[in-house]
Amino acid sequence: MERTELQWLTHLIRCHDRELPELKKLNSYYEGKQPLSYMAPELQHELDDRVRQVVINWPRLVVDSIEERLDVEGFRFPGQPAADEDLWRIWQANDMDSQSQQGHLDSLIMKRAYVVIGSRDGDDATPLITVESALDMYAEHDPQTRQVRAAVKRWEEEGEDGKVCHAALYLPDATSWWVKVKGEWVEDAQHERDDHGIGEVMVEVLANRPRLKQPNGVSELADVIPLSDAACKIATDMMVSAEYHATPRRVAFGFGEEDFQDEAGRKVSAFSRIIGRMWATEKDRKNDGADVVQFPEASLTNFHDTLKLLAVLVASISGMPPHFLGQATDNPASADGIRSAETRLIKRAERKQRAGGTTWERVMRKVLRIRDGVWNDAARSMETLWRDAATPTVAQRADAAVKLFTAKVVPLRQTREDIGYTQAQIERMEEQDRQAADDALQRVMAGDFAALEAGPKPPQVGEAEPEHEPAVA
Repeated sequence: MERTELQWLTHLIRCHDRELPELKKLNSYYEGKQPLSYMAPELQHELDDRVRQVVINWPRLVVDSIEERLDVEGFRFPGQPAADEDLWRIWQANDMDSQSQQGHLDSLIMKRAYVVIGSRDGDDATPLITVESALDMYAEHDPQTRQVRAAVKRWEEEGEDGKVCHAALYLPDATSWWVKVKGEWVEDAQHERDDHGIGEVMVEVLANRPRLKQPNGVSELADVIPLSDAACKIATDMMVSAEYHATPRRVAFGFGEEDFQDEAGRKVSAFSRIIGRMWATEKDRKNDGADVVQFPEASLTNFHDTLKLLAVLVASISGMPPHFLGQATDNPASADGIRSAETRLIKRAERKQRAGGTTWERVMRKVLRIRDGVWNDAARSMETLWRDAATPTVAQRADAAVKLFTAKVVPLRQTREDIGYTQAQIERMEEQDRQAADDALQRVMAGDFAALEAGPKPPQVGEAEPEHEPAVA
């Protein structure tokens, strides 16, 4: 039985509400605002605000280490040597450099993010692309085609009588806007519905590690959260122990309150009594029975060892190099050793590039459909260009690229891409190459072979030297 638009809206909102608590919890771990774990509720209630949690934010470190290696650099059609300029123009016009970064970040944290495609008022050549949080949006997949068959976006705005709930419903042939009035959803008359008739939902899901039975993805924090909770608990206990046990404890016999006063006769605080370096009194052990005994301070090495063990477990599970978690040795690792330790992390980033590239390619196909009014068959084989997820040195990258070019394995343009130059830099170099070739041809035609053998003139005083610095990831 086919659902009506109102039924789709209420169904998607109900599904979204069921997932919101978990999504908010995952987001709190990335922000370092998670509650203290592994403490008895009775003890936590008794201590109230006197014990503040020490947060070791490994979840943020795990997510950021992967997200920093996910940078889109363009889109290339089959048979084209370079990225498509107009698609990149649309990408830049929608600030997708920053929006895509935020989408990758949210998908790693909260399983997924959403990309919405639509038309832009007054500019048919530049469709609108926005990236939305899973806290605001939900989509349902078709079990047969595995494509999005319906999606909803929700937000609140301040009105005269308080906050007003709004929603946008995305279906294969139409997009409609709704508002909640007296507890009931009604279509918003202030927004004109878009009956585009494209036959596909103008929404794509940027999912992290999607699976056949979990198309909405899995959070990258799923395996790290228990270890992070344990580390926060150990660090908090260590600080409590540092306050009560790391400072040497003293026992004073034969003293009264009048003995704990300063030179002016004012009472000394309890903390000053505990932490004071020197105690002086006129009483003695023989006549007054006064004596002070000091116990040895407690060692905190058991906490240190536990934190190191938890850090090793996080590194093994997340694929991060041990030095990312501060696990240093007396003998620093060589450059080759450091790169070898990053192998798993690089491979993880490359896997996410492949999955994310598929989503971005579907997004750009829909962008072309809105721009041109028809589906572009060539866009089905479009390729997403990513920045290299590895971190080789500039010298190593250049050496490998030049060797491949010298052996005639790759052309010059690909060599420049492998070294790390951006598309704009490559185009500027190619323009300079064409200019140099034209200058050489003119010299040959003029018979100026001496100038030709001397090569291009060095830049004159006040003349800018061409920029050839590679863009290092």
